[in-house]
Amino acid sequence: MKTTETPPPAPLDGARGLAKIDSGAPGRPAGRGREGDKGGGEGTVLNVFSHGVLVIWAIMVVLPLLWAVMTSFKTDEAILSSPWSLPDSLNFEAWGRAWSQAHMSEYFLNTIIVVGGSLIGTLVLGSMAAYVLARFEFPGNRFVYYLFLGGNSFPIMLALVPLFYVMNNLALLNTLHGLILVYIAYSLPFTVFFLTAFFRTLPSSVAEAALIDGASHARTFFQVMLPMARPGLISVGIFNFLGQWNQYMLPTVLNTEPDVKVLSQGLVELATSQGYKGDWSGLFAGLVMAMLPVLGAYIVFQRQVVSGLTAGALK
Repeated sequence: MKTTETPPPAPLDGARGLAKIDSGAPGRPAGRGREGDKGGGEGTVLNVFSHGVLVIWAIMVVLPLLWAVMTSFKTDEAILSSPWSLPDSLNFEAWGRAWSQAHMSEYFLNTIIVVGGSLIGTLVLGSMAAYVLARFEFPGNRFVYYLFLGGNSFPIMLALVPLFYVMNNLALLNTLHGLILVYIAYSLPFTVFFLTAFFRTLPSSVAEAALIDGASHARTFFQVMLPMARPGLISVGIFNFLGQWNQYMLPTVLNTEPDVKVLSQGLVELATSQGYKGDWSGLFAGLVMAMLPVLGAYIVFQRQVVSGLTAGALK
């Protein structure tokens, strides 16, 4: 009986073997090199275009602010003769004139009182309402939430006339505390809408642990959940601060006495009371005074604003 032996396989040619090994090796598929280079080129062009748009936008925003600050240190003659040139010297006379003669100091103090009181009231009431709507289920929960949501789409101009008569009947016209109450009511819908979504992103296990340890719902909210919601509170606080500080229509309708006017009314009065003699340096000085607190607040809290806006997405 004969046995047949299988001949050993012939060795691969060196060049062919390397070619086959190279063709089967992991890496970029054949024929994709040009497409990949094209995709990388398109991405580079898109990045350059987007960065260019951002640079142009930054210039459009920053230049008017710098020009207003620069103009506030000039004299009226220098503003009219060379509006785009740098001031020869820092002239603080316009700042003093706007602060004292134009009563900007009184308007500034009234604005701080109104915005400070309304901001505290808005954050306290808005956070309490948002926490209940986000954490507790009860009949009418969604209805109340949609009522607050509908308040964001209600134009304030439609409420000016009935609001005027309501404030007049309550003897709250031309009062700072009346304006504080109106600002709180005006800012609550957005605050509740924003904080309700934020409270839903917070872990409920921490609140449950506090309740198991014997804490009441009020103590759990103020000592546990409210500190955890600090980024959201800062974010919505900045938005409300900007809106309330720059509010003009509500104080114009509800506050007509000179003693209770706010900064926005003072700037308009400063611009319209000049007549044919323009106090442009004083006007720009008052404008910069009204603008500095807003810029300072945003510069200080810009990180908290971004973290508050992205907290829900990150979690």
